[in-house]
Amino acid sequence: MEGYKELRERQQQEINNFPLGFAYNNRQFEEMMTEWGLNAKKDSDLAQVSSLFAGAYILKKDILAYKSMTQRHNRELAAAIAEDKTGENFIYEMFLYELDDHEYGYTRDTEDTLDALGYTAAEVIGNPRLKCGLEKAIAEICRREDA
Repeated sequence: MEGYKELRERQQQEINNFPLGFAYNNRQFEEMMTEWGLNAKKDSDLAQVSSLFAGAYILKKDILAYKSMTQRHNRELAAAIAEDKTGENFIYEMFLYELDDHEYGYTRDTEDTLDALGYTAAEVIGNPRLKCGLEKAIAEICRREDA
């Protein structure tokens, strides 16, 4: 079974290999368009590009494939979470990875981690598997910090 870190790395590599463009100013936008063989000054070329989020762009012809990929990623994560019947395996790894990534050892705040994973505190507390995994991950981080 694939662990959380491996799942995330595999999915991130797939996203990295996807033909997305990033531009945060006009010069970068023009360079991105040129890399795609398009002209940023031509309306017909501009019509082929869509903004995804905060400086990320995609060719309209690739939107369906991008949505399909992200939906598959979400299904893969949901399936791995569902397979962890106790919360002590994949779910624990998930929370440990994200707590470390969001500096829980320093902040002792779970809010950023839960936001990144799309959970509310009430959802985690109300789900015994999620609660177990989160508590186990917090205990591990506290143990490391106190050592």
